[in-house]
Amino acid sequence: MKNGLFKVLSKFNKKMLPNYSQKQLDLAKATKLQKAIIGWKTWVTKNSLK
Repeated sequence: MKNGLFKVLSKFNKKMLPNYSQKQLDLAKATKLQKAIIGWKTWVTKNSLK
């Protein structure tokens, strides 16, 4: 159940949230919102792979 939820969230992230790795965003220059999005995407991805 929990794993399925994270898989759905992962698909949402891929479609709706920006991809900063393709934009070559420098983490030192990232805003707090950009860092929060990166953290959210990392957390969801980590949990969907379990």
